Amino acid sequence: MVERLTVIFFIILCLLLGVYLILSPWDTLFGNWSENYLLVLVSEGSGLPGIQRTVASNWFRGAVTGLGVLNLIIAFWEIGHFKQSVALLQEHDAKQKRK
Repeated sequence: MVERLTVIFFIILCLLLGVYLILSPWDTLFGNWSENYLLVLVSEGSGLPGIQRTVASNWFRGAVTGLGVLNLIIAFWEIGHFKQSVALLQEHDAKQKRK
């Protein structure tokens, strides 16, 4: 039972993280991507104003979106191989109990 919940929670985590990483750089729903407080603090504190320009660039936003797509692919792969993942976790747990 614990193994099933572990896989389910992992799938939910990948789905939510994937959607967030896809939408966050482009949408203002989560706030302005290049004008957040932490980014300004790190940029000014380190003396590297290029950090803020780099994060605001479309190349960086595209890379973050790509990570979101990768998370969605992992989630859908796990959905398709749900029984196999649960079986592997149960097998691993049984080996740990025998030791």
